[in-house]
Amino acid sequence: MALHHHHDSAGEKLTQAARDVLVDAGEQWTQMRADVFEVLAARDRPGSAYDIAESVGTLRGKRVAANSVYRILDLFVRTNLARRVESANAYVANSHPGCRHDCIFLICDVCGAAVHIDDDKLTGALRRAAQDAGFAEVRPVVEIRGHCSECASGEQ
Repeated sequence: MALHHHHDSAGEKLTQAARDVLVDAGEQWTQMRADVFEVLAARDRPGSAYDIAESVGTLRGKRVAANSVYRILDLFVRTNLARRVESANAYVANSHPGCRHDCIFLICDVCGAAVHIDDDKLTGALRRAAQDAGFAEVRPVVEIRGHCSECASGEQ
């Protein structure tokens, strides 16, 4: 199957799915991790660790170090709870954390929106090409920049 679609989770259902995936990976679902995930999942745009640390600090009523958030975000990426938008050094929650695949991000240069699409045929071809060139541990990072439909039509 080249293209596939998911029934994205949101709210408490997404949080429960994320908690289950993290615990199944042998990690703990701490309150700090829950707070970072809640803030990340509530964002409508990719967020930097600093953006997320600020929001978590507001939620908790005390300053939160960006380094702590970076470590949690790295864990979330490793366990498939979040995706990193490489070109923006920012993160988005994975709305289907139980499904592992390579994402293709469509990033709006005007408003910063990042939408992901899945095309296993395309990312599989990239993996094979890299492996044929002698690369191991291949992880395709595909980001396409342009204007989202709202910005392209002038509706901001």
